[in-house]
Amino acid sequence: MHINRNKLFLFSFLIYIYSSIAYADITSVKKSLDIYFPTKEIKVLKKIPSLQLYEITIDNQLFYVDEKVIYFFSGHLFNLKTQKNITTERLQEINESRQVNLDSLPLEYAIKEIKGNGKRTIIIFSDPNCGYCKRLEKELAHVNDVTIYTLLYPILEGSKEISKAIWCSDDKLESWRGFMLNGKTPTGKNCSTPIDAVLETGKSYGFNSTPTIIFANGTVVPGMISTEMIEQELDKSIQ
Repeated sequence: MHINRNKLFLFSFLIYIYSSIAYADITSVKKSLDIYFPTKEIKVLKKIPSLQLYEITIDNQLFYVDEKVIYFFSGHLFNLKTQKNITTERLQEINESRQVNLDSLPLEYAIKEIKGNGKRTIIIFSDPNCGYCKRLEKELAHVNDVTIYTLLYPILEGSKEISKAIWCSDDKLESWRGFMLNGKTPTGKNCSTPIDAVLETGKSYGFNSTPTIIFANGTVVPGMISTEMIEQELDKSIQ
């Protein structure tokens, strides 16, 4: 088969130019973001051509910026036609490639709850003052045949003292559930706690929001998810 060398060269050159422009765009977006967030770990993942937006992560949280880095979008994108949450799906893709070795987690410092046969496992870094963490607890109430490890992760203002009171309670699980589901003030006295060790572990993995959920296969899912999604991830993690 005869190939026109001039056409082949032109085609290769255009591919090179296009990829160089795309790379330059991502590089310039990254440089602009570094000016606004000089102390943060920023990654520019890709461009969403249909929206003229760039998908970025700042300290492992997903955001969007426009091409000129003038507008910054925090929140979820939805496709109204398909009724899909684009942001949630993308976060799952990102986090499926980000695995955590469960052996490295201090589960001996967790509040443990066994429901049903307890064969499935879910680990949660949770803050007692986090509204989404409280919503997650309500979702977990509908999940059976699971062992739940809750690691107290007080990163919000005023949360550390509450976490200490929960840990120092006679019944840690009852105290945790009472506070998260019913707003019952924990009555634990002063005692030695592993909270600083848990904070150190979470920060080493870059967990800067709560809840952060980890499944038995090491998959990390940041944020509150529904009972249905919890069940899906639990089933995937034991396959």
